[in-house]
Amino acid sequence: MALLYRAELHPTKLELLAGWLPGRPWYRGQAGDVVRLASYRFDDPAGEVGIETTLLRVGDGPVHQVPLTYRGAPLDGGDDWLLGTAEHSVLGRRWVYDACGDPVYAAALAGAILGGAGQAQEYFEVDGRRQLRQPTMTVTGSGGEGSPVPAVGALRRVVDGDPALVVTDAVELTVPRRLGDDAGAPAGARLIGTWPGQPTPLPLAYASPR
Repeated sequence: MALLYRAELHPTKLELLAGWLPGRPWYRGQAGDVVRLASYRFDDPAGEVGIETTLLRVGDGPVHQVPLTYRGAPLDGGDDWLLGTAEHSVLGRRWVYDACGDPVYAAALAGAILGGAGQAQEYFEVDGRRQLRQPTMTVTGSGGEGSPVPAVGALRRVVDGDPALVVTDAVELTVPRRLGDDAGAPAGARLIGTWPGQPTPLPLAYASPR
């Protein structure tokens, strides 16, 4: 479950992304206004880290996939993955990271793919009551629900490319940055997704135990 707030964020996530994307080696497009197409979330069992993956486009460029984590304090050793900080009107200062460098994201992604956990249900906290928010896209892991997932452990190596490669103690994760080209995709379990305008499922990530 992902618990959200009706709150303001300054700068906004899209503003942070607009300034960060042009410097990425895998980005294809011009600098400009970032348009969010859809997003999906995972649950942090500890309830400390927000985990959201956004699909976005600038102009008529390709669809890019950017997983982000939101933290209430800096991630130790995570400076290379920091987009910036933002002020949340309810939660205060948030540190926003490219999630490929965040071990909490790696564990959540492995669980979604290998253990069938899928995406988190999203709720708004309104006047002390929870209201379900309908997702903007649907993602499904190929692992059976409740299947055992190896303890991910520490991040051993992260390659910031397209696709991004995240190597942990127990699992190797592959995250395409630009969607739509499945050539050379690794074998094994994967996460697929659909969203408005994309009714045919596309691969979003891959996982293989080491």
